[in-house]
Amino acid sequence: MTKVDFYTGSTDKLRTACQLSHKAMQSGMRTVISSPDSSTNDALDKLLWHYPATAFIPHCRSDAGEAEQMPVILNQSGDRFPHHDLLISLHNECVPFFSRFERVIEIITSDAEDSRLGRERFKFYRDRGYELRHIDLSKTQNT
Repeated sequence: MTKVDFYTGSTDKLRTACQLSHKAMQSGMRTVISSPDSSTNDALDKLLWHYPATAFIPHCRSDAGEAEQMPVILNQSGDRFPHHDLLISLHNECVPFFSRFERVIEIITSDAEDSRLGRERFKFYRDRGYELRHIDLSKTQNT
């Protein structure tokens, strides 16, 4: 069954997504980062080319021919993926395809509305019996 991790207290969702996808890549996991719109996807694409500062994270869009070979895939509206290791969701609601992945990460900021929507997603997963874990980034971030 899919395991769901909630990372709360993020000061920057996109930077947190980059950090988590980099960590996953280093441990051999392949990642799909799903965003709600093209502007978020474009911003994430640009950020991944410069993160970390001394390298970059190999990535492409989910519809690209080389998607099967990439450790990180950017998804905006598709539901077909070349791998199902880790999904990082940047959506305000649970995406319908989340259960295809071994692990899902939800990133929540300290913004009141984002926190409220995050609690709704947490309740959704909990009520369906998914294994949940909470990581409070506000206790570890220096930015």
